[in-house]
Amino acid sequence: MRAISTAVTAVLAGLLLGAAVTGCAGGGAEKELSADELLDEAHATMNALSTVTIAASTTVADGTGYSSRQTTDLEGRCTNRITWTGKGTLEQIRIDDTDYVRPDRAYLEQWSGRKAAEADEQDRWIKTPAAHAKPGDGLVDCTWPFSAFGTAVKGKPAEIGGRAAVSLKVTDEGDGDDAAKGVYTFYVATEGKPYLLRVAYKGTDYRSTTDFSAFDEPLAVRAPAGDDVLDAADAG
Repeated sequence: MRAISTAVTAVLAGLLLGAAVTGCAGGGAEKELSADELLDEAHATMNALSTVTIAASTTVADGTGYSSRQTTDLEGRCTNRITWTGKGTLEQIRIDDTDYVRPDRAYLEQWSGRKAAEADEQDRWIKTPAAHAKPGDGLVDCTWPFSAFGTAVKGKPAEIGGRAAVSLKVTDEGDGDDAAKGVYTFYVATEGKPYLLRVAYKGTDYRSTTDFSAFDEPLAVRAPAGDDVLDAADAG
């Protein structure tokens, strides 16, 4: 009887082991996502954020360029600071329908074409409706277009800001035969949430790098002190 019991135990153990191995082989391995799927997953993660910091720099073919740093709730509240090469700095606080804008003296001199007589730094904010912002004036919208385009191709592994990432390349074919073409490289985190960590663009006209960080961190956007604000409506 003891020999039979031992044999039955051995058979059962073998069956259980076989079932376990079969289960691991059949359903344990996760399907590897394609480049497009990885990018879609990253964009979905970014679109679900409540806050993010966006640092960008652009260099034009002629050597000019600009850099900026924006902290935003991706809706209607954000701060931004943009500096142009040799053309000064413009700061912005947007709170829903209102912009508070502070240009430095170099910015004012560059865009007005006149040398300021005073040597003191310009530190006043100008209050103006957000609806008055126009493309090219340096003011930003607090939203950001996290959306896919083109066809992505997997590149080499990378490390961005201390995080492991995978690079995904998308070629912009442009519109028309004479359109400028360039390559976007998206870096997506491979550990933890699939955040979009960086977007780098290399084209014939310009190059740019945009880094994303401070995901879902607390956002403190406040209007400047009243004594430091000049209302554009009062100025005429």
